[in-house]
Amino acid sequence: MIKRIVKLGFKSEHIDEFKANFENNKAKIRAFKGCQYLELWQGKDDPSVFFTYSFWDSEESLNNYRHSPLFKEIWAKTKILFNQKPEAWSVDSVDQLD
Repeated sequence: MIKRIVKLGFKSEHIDEFKANFENNKAKIRAFKGCQYLELWQGKDDPSVFFTYSFWDSEESLNNYRHSPLFKEIWAKTKILFNQKPEAWSVDSVDQLD
């Protein structure tokens, strides 16, 4: 499994537009083959910063999404709203407390 964190920074005047676009597409992303989980986080200290947190079956599943028409459509509407370059990390769980 791949856990993916993506940091996105937006111009303050575009936050509502981004949130609406995410709302309109979150079910499609979550239903994409290989996506097991999707969550959106917003920074407490800086509300113009958001993070997506998602779980994917494999690197191949993630790449299939990243090269899909769905991603390209979402990304085209999202990237024009940025105030900083996005950052992304694929991570593995090392330990978890129950």
